[in-house]
Amino acid sequence: MKQKEILLFGASGQIGRNLIRKLSKKNYKITAVTRNVHSTGYILKTQANPGYLELVELKRFKIDKIEELIKRSTICINLIGILYEKKKDDFKLLHSDLPALLAEKAKKFKLEKFIHLSALGIENALDSKYARSKLDGERRIRKNFDKSIIIKPSIVYSVDDKFSTKFMSLLSILPLMPLYYNGKTKFSPIHVADLVDIIDNIIDSDKKNLVLECIGPEEITFKEIIQKLLKAIGKKRVLLPLPTPIAKLTAKFFQMFPNPLLTEDQLVMLKYDNCKSEIYKNNLDLGYVAARKFENEINKYSYNWKKGGQFSDQLLEKK
Repeated sequence: MKQKEILLFGASGQIGRNLIRKLSKKNYKITAVTRNVHSTGYILKTQANPGYLELVELKRFKIDKIEELIKRSTICINLIGILYEKKKDDFKLLHSDLPALLAEKAKKFKLEKFIHLSALGIENALDSKYARSKLDGERRIRKNFDKSIIIKPSIVYSVDDKFSTKFMSLLSILPLMPLYYNGKTKFSPIHVADLVDIIDNIIDSDKKNLVLECIGPEEITFKEIIQKLLKAIGKKRVLLPLPTPIAKLTAKFFQMFPNPLLTEDQLVMLKYDNCKSEIYKNNLDLGYVAARKFENEINKYSYNWKKGGQFSDQLLEKK
């Protein structure tokens, strides 16, 4: 059997790094595209077995370079996504234009499949620019290449994420935590290792032309997530429900930061549940079980935010 040649866009994020580790163990040849080899290369090179990872720097999406990379690939995987825009139309460029281009080229060069990472819970969020760009990307991908697979995960978490770790950092220093929409929005968090297992199974399967929602084993509200994080780091904080007008003012302020804590568009997304929709199949329908539970997993790395670090429990026992 011919060795699979995987072309990976968005390799430096938590999903990309874990996926490189997984695929290189199976002796797949991986070409990882990154915007800056010097800043991310040393991290990515430690994720793969020697000889199975090639790094390619691509600062601008040059069509001839993309064609060259896709032409020598078996499967193309796109994990690129952003939570906020630094420049006008970044959402459109990265969530719609680029995926559409990759799908078009995947068809042109007859790849086995094109796997694209989208997002769960966006179908009803048409008042969100982020959601509209993601949906438009999905539509154009399906139009351009009928062997495309679109993966729509809920919140993806791990020690390398920008979700649980960010909130544990905030909860460590803030005396209170605002609850938007009374903290009732529901999520089905999925651990990055479970999501990577699902992607790995899809790569090895004969599945094509599929939209798959990826969810963890539980549905928990935003308030419950915060409570679990507080328990994990051994803190008590006031949880303060914010009226929507005040929440909008705080989002307007936070989005002025270089790395926004919250944007107005993200606040809009928080209105909508992030759980299975029944519109598409989910990982459980295909027998891909994501068994890792949120509370169990965050406890494995929450010591980073505890007083005394990983020895905090021992210190407490001595007292």
